[in-house]
Amino acid sequence: MMPCVLVTGANRGLGLEFARQYAADGWQVIATCRRPAEASQLAALGVEVLPLDVSDWSQIAALGDDLMARPIDLLINNAGVYGDQQSLGVIEPESWMRTLATNTVAPVLLTQTLLPNLLAGRGQKVAFVSSVMASIADNTSGDFYAYRSSKAGLNAAVRSLSIDLKALGLTTVLLHPGWVQTDMGGASAPLTPPESVRGMRRVIETLAFKNSGAFLDYSGKVQPW
Repeated sequence: MMPCVLVTGANRGLGLEFARQYAADGWQVIATCRRPAEASQLAALGVEVLPLDVSDWSQIAALGDDLMARPIDLLINNAGVYGDQQSLGVIEPESWMRTLATNTVAPVLLTQTLLPNLLAGRGQKVAFVSSVMASIADNTSGDFYAYRSSKAGLNAAVRSLSIDLKALGLTTVLLHPGWVQTDMGGASAPLTPPESVRGMRRVIETLAFKNSGAFLDYSGKVQPW
């Protein structure tokens, strides 16, 4: 039986590339995005596309109902937002809260919802796309309050989650994809999506159970908390 991966935010960028590469390697791919009817590149891959706005808690619950009893070997929590610019002097609380909901709460809630599916799978791994901008030790430039705090919050939550899931036999990893040529990274970034995703896939595949909860970049290098 083909292994199964579920990728969130799969209509563009890294999510689309994850779906493309896993499908090319013969995996069963469940790809989610907010508006499947507009995801023509994703549809062209021939993968299963399901609607999901990760910031809508009712949609997360509905996805869990739709996928009930289906084994999932790997969950890739890729969906995320950069959010509005949150510089000192122009901080806007509602926008900050939306960023936290999408980047911090949603990936953990989705993992909780799909826990029965992951336990039924053989791979039993969960990957979370984070960012070096989450690193408190590496922050020497300030600014970007919403995005930094949302990804730092994700790291803290997944660190706890890794302990709880390790007791159930599941392996987790936080991934910094590098600076990539996506809508978020911009055209001047040094990495292409295929390069970044190939690296992250190697990290996921080779991650040892004893290292569950690690914060690594696309090359496998440990990132500072």
